[in-house]
Amino acid sequence: MTESHTIAKNTTWLTLAYIFQKILAFIYFTLIARKLGADNIGMYVFAISLTTIISIFIDFGISPVLIRESSKYKDKANLYLNVSNSIKLIFAILCYIAAVIIVTLLHKPPLIQTMVYISGIIMILDSFSLSFWAIFRAYQNLKYESYSIIINQILIVAVGLAGVLLKFPLYILAIALFSGSIFSFLYSFFLLKTKLKFQFKFQWQINIIKTILKIAIPFALAGIFVRFYTFIDQILLSILINDKTLGWYSVAYKITYALQFVPAAFAAAIFPAMSHYYVNAKEKLQTVFEKSMYFLIIVSIPIALGISILADKIILSLYGHDFQPSILTLQIFVLAVIPIFLNYPCGSVLNACDRQVTNTFNMGVTMIVNIILHIILIPRFQQIGAATATLISLTLLFILNLSVVPRIIKFDYKFLLVKTLKSLLSVIIMAILLLYIKAYFNFIVLIIVGAAIYIGIMYLIKGFTKDDLKYLIQTIFKKEKNISQIPEEESLTST
Repeated sequence: MTESHTIAKNTTWLTLAYIFQKILAFIYFTLIARKLGADNIGMYVFAISLTTIISIFIDFGISPVLIRESSKYKDKANLYLNVSNSIKLIFAILCYIAAVIIVTLLHKPPLIQTMVYISGIIMILDSFSLSFWAIFRAYQNLKYESYSIIINQILIVAVGLAGVLLKFPLYILAIALFSGSIFSFLYSFFLLKTKLKFQFKFQWQINIIKTILKIAIPFALAGIFVRFYTFIDQILLSILINDKTLGWYSVAYKITYALQFVPAAFAAAIFPAMSHYYVNAKEKLQTVFEKSMYFLIIVSIPIALGISILADKIILSLYGHDFQPSILTLQIFVLAVIPIFLNYPCGSVLNACDRQVTNTFNMGVTMIVNIILHIILIPRFQQIGAATATLISLTLLFILNLSVVPRIIKFDYKFLLVKTLKSLLSVIIMAILLLYIKAYFNFIVLIIVGAAIYIGIMYLIKGFTKDDLKYLIQTIFKKEKNISQIPEEESLTST
């Protein structure tokens, strides 16, 4: 088996594991939200969101550095891991103390404080597990990490649902997360000891510490920006309004971000091709970018507008009447699917063509704008304001990144504009028909009917062709994938 075949096979397994995780996590969140109600789910989401933001300061961009350096110098991988873990130990202690201080200063109820204390332990375990799996990525072995992701999520669901059904206190949900995290930590630790014969000890080699932190800073900044503009809305909703409002908002949030695996998996497939073509064939880089944008345009627009139209059916069917205020929130929030999807090829071009600094700068600008908008809009419009702020911020990030692309490659604006207009025309016709039959069917039937209508119309007006589908399949399944571009396992956010 060739090295490229091994990479492609292992990465496919990891991508499938993430898809399984996202689907199971969404089902789990839906079940516990329906059972517990908006107030309880809001308290849970706050505790998880707070520690998820703080957790990025434990890793501080070290794991990507560990992958890169260990893949280059495998004889030093054990040393790099030990030094990295030594750094993380200090960061972990500081971050845990910070989490305790913050939740205390916010005067949150004892139940939330307990969940934060447990979640703080989880964020530490997850960060060290991330380092352990980084070594396996450096060795181009993703099989075990794939198993871990699946088992981790199954444990969370089993413990969490059992606890909810048996009416345990709300912090059982944090304990459920802990069960998954402790498994991943012990499993990855055991594999390093037995498969790679690693020895674990804290090592403080100042020269290596300085090198790791210097290389990690760009990764850390990007991670911090992403975590803040992704999770700060939930923290501010809880602080400025209340946890019940956060519960209503979190439902729209989960539905929207559950769809993110589609562009993420696609970006993992196209990134190596973009990196190669940037050096060797820029005209092909243009083609890959245009086709990627085209595919994500014709997928994101019907998903966003279709869910927006069916938001009332989806919310009331999945979550019940307690979450009725989530309907308008979802109708606004889900429109962010479009900039989320379209930003993936733009970000991939920037990263593949040595414009990481620009990409990071754009993320920083987005984070600042995002926080300001939330502070302005949340007090006046509550969860509606938060959804609007997020939509504007993500659209801004897409526009900022897209504005840089022409400096790297020239692409056909007219081609993409025509495809967008055809997609919008098809969606309008789909929307009219869905609104006409909406009262007679459940949302699952309506989604299937809507998809069939959209695909049929797009095919008739040549919104896509057989050649387009053939190119898409070849791009995803016949290109060598890059392990470093597969998403990192998200600390705490799997639920």
